[in-house]
Amino acid sequence: MALNINWFPGHMKKTKEEIEKNLKLVDIVLEIIDARIPESSRNPMLDDILSLKPRLMIMNKADLADSVENQKWIRHFHDQGIEAILLNSKEKINTKRIYDHARVVLKDKFDKHKEKNIDNPLIRMMIVGIPNSGKSTFINNVSKKKGARVGNRPGVTQTKQWIRTDANIQLLDTPGVLWPKFDDRTGLHLSFTNAIKDEILNIEDLTLYFLDEMKDLYPENLVERYGIDPNAKAIEIYEAIAKKRGALIAGGDFDYTRTATIILNDFRTGKLGRITLEKI
Repeated sequence: MALNINWFPGHMKKTKEEIEKNLKLVDIVLEIIDARIPESSRNPMLDDILSLKPRLMIMNKADLADSVENQKWIRHFHDQGIEAILLNSKEKINTKRIYDHARVVLKDKFDKHKEKNIDNPLIRMMIVGIPNSGKSTFINNVSKKKGARVGNRPGVTQTKQWIRTDANIQLLDTPGVLWPKFDDRTGLHLSFTNAIKDEILNIEDLTLYFLDEMKDLYPENLVERYGIDPNAKAIEIYEAIAKKRGALIAGGDFDYTRTATIILNDFRTGKLGRITLEKI
């Protein structure tokens, strides 16, 4: 594959070790994934680490994903024994809803407490997820104070933090962590959603791959947004968008870099419509 996408900064190895070490401090793991790429945004390394811990999954950015596919994924995870809920973490979050779902997952623990007449409603959660999954925005949304740093660049959260909320929840934040090697499809999808930094990629090539997928999955979105022929080749669609958006350089040649930025930003912000790149 031309892009050869692999990205494993040193701090991510340390994060993996910290997650393993701190699991004993929490009752449940809250795994935040990107609803547009529900498979690729799950770190396979975490499955082994977290296998013995109860888990609640947040399908974040659900407002950017295909609503029909969202429901299919919720059912899929339920069939796997994973409690999953849809969320747009940029909107006000009902913390009690998170708490209630966590209590369902932790039913055995609460039943045992009740038998022993222990009244301890507090739930300690560890937040895990890949870079740019929306973890910090989620934490800021549910915390009493703006305790977590937020950025739109992958890897901005790099230290462990405990955060209190207005419900009986304490959150243990961890930095977003990727894994050393991806297959081609996973690497592309992580790059499309900006979980891997644009700075280390050839975004012109990346955009061609993206347009190829869109032609197959959501050609109507390309027509509605750009008014182009979705049956054309990816490079022809690319150049047609450049022309329509006035992304030209001296001499009338196409500005491929600027056009790539336009297309990827349209996808990432939802201007290209609700899109799920990974379907059941």
